Amino acid sequence: MTQQTVFVTGASAGFGDAIARRFVAEGARVIAVARSADKLEKLAGELGEAVLPRQLDVGDPEAVKSTVEGLPQDWREVDVLVNNAGLAKGLEPAHKADLRDWDEMIATNVRGLTHVTRALLPGMVERGRGHVINLGSIAGTYPYPGGNVYGATKAFVHQFSLNLRSDLHGTGVRVTNVEPGMVGGTDFSKVRFDGDQAKADKVYEGTTPLTADDVAESVYWAASRPKHVNINVIELMPVVQSFSALQIYRES
Repeated sequence: MTQQTVFVTGASAGFGDAIARRFVAEGARVIAVARSADKLEKLAGELGEAVLPRQLDVGDPEAVKSTVEGLPQDWREVDVLVNNAGLAKGLEPAHKADLRDWDEMIATNVRGLTHVTRALLPGMVERGRGHVINLGSIAGTYPYPGGNVYGATKAFVHQFSLNLRSDLHGTGVRVTNVEPGMVGGTDFSKVRFDGDQAKADKVYEGTTPLTADDVAESVYWAASRPKHVNINVIELMPVVQSFSALQIYRES
């Protein structure tokens, strides 16, 4: 990874923060983007000149375009894009869900990911090298009550990643989708429950979930394989999580 440039979205906390630190530890330079300028500056303060912080809401297409076009000349050749920015909002059934939550998830998890990818992909293709790593979720494969639009956005990420692989055939550009299960120690559930920390903590009570570092290690591992190796999909869960029986509704 020495001298490689890595573009990480959602880099101010959780997976993104851990991913940025993992790559910098191996000698890479990281363009760290997120909505929180303060947290990005803190990250850059800790990691030094290896980090270029840029405030960005990936759900804003014009901001994505201007941010990528405004990168300093010596930071423009991005070797690895990690599309990490994403969120879940709410856990209500579809007929009770808040449409604003649905719109926010679609704007970040789908539109943001695609616009960032489209902005950086031409340069990768032109240089004949690069790697797009998308953060999906097991929610894109396995349904659960209240997962409605969140799961649908992650199913999009899965299929978009496969289709990118097909489009990029012969270009030298690699594509990986990393799909974690339950991960603790981040703000994921706190965001989902509108800041209710007690409710968020209840999700992980009595469990040993994955950590952000576990996810970061998977991302780094995929990126650090030999150039002729493409890891299509990584699905990981904590040992405490597995599959349950299909729901059966019985009339009383």
